[in-house]
Amino acid sequence: MDSELKEKTEQKITEVIENSDEISQIVKYLDNFSKKYNSFGYGIAIGRLYNSFHYQCRRILKRNPTKEEFSEFLEILSKRQNEILEVFKLS
Repeated sequence: MDSELKEKTEQKITEVIENSDEISQIVKYLDNFSKKYNSFGYGIAIGRLYNSFHYQCRRILKRNPTKEEFSEFLEILSKRQNEILEVFKLS
């Protein structure tokens, strides 16, 4: 693996560990799916959205999101949760 890519991967793992409280909040807030859904796929989708939220905050606002902005992110996810879940319904 390229050394810069490896370093960035290690950095992201550290960020996940440091932001475990946010991730736990997401899990608690969206703990609404059952066995009829592909929870792994759903988790990947939510992870991508969480990553994008942080990236866009840094890109647009030039800083990490505030607790209030993170709460608003959770509200948006909650409002669209059923729409996201439907995509990962198992056949």
